[in-house]
Amino acid sequence: MVAEAQFRDHYGELRRMARSRLRHHETFTLLDTTALVHESFLRLSRAGGVRSTDEPAFLAYAARVMRSVIVDAARSRLTLRRGEGVKAAELDDDAAEPVSDAPAQIIIDLHDALLSLQSTDSRLAQIIELQYFCGMADAEVGVALGLSDRTVRRDADRARMMLRALLA
Repeated sequence: MVAEAQFRDHYGELRRMARSRLRHHETFTLLDTTALVHESFLRLSRAGGVRSTDEPAFLAYAARVMRSVIVDAARSRLTLRRGEGVKAAELDDDAAEPVSDAPAQIIIDLHDALLSLQSTDSRLAQIIELQYFCGMADAEVGVALGLSDRTVRRDADRARMMLRALLA
């Protein structure tokens, strides 16, 4: 199976990407590195993997899959926090510790802003996706997208400005 071979060949890189991304999100997605990589593999398998054997193309696709896993986990966390399907219970005020939904909401807001940016300029959205959701450096993004480092830096700056406007 193509997806299994790609996953096996790039497992170390996928774990590095997942670890980089979860360093900021683990506490509010309830995912760990292994869970993110393995859930991504399941989604890649269902989709049949990437048809290309090109490593940058595979890693770019894996970045999109990891992004969708993180966003789905954040949405699930918000749903659970809002009590979907849960009966109300009386709690002692001293025992209840408030947990903020803000970080999960930030992930969802960023995802929505990236979708909006993607409709305007898909390359800018892809650069941010690779940097933010996969932790790739400018040089790695350049290789993955066939761009120079300078173009990646310039486009990333432009994309961040546009995202700030969309998130404001």
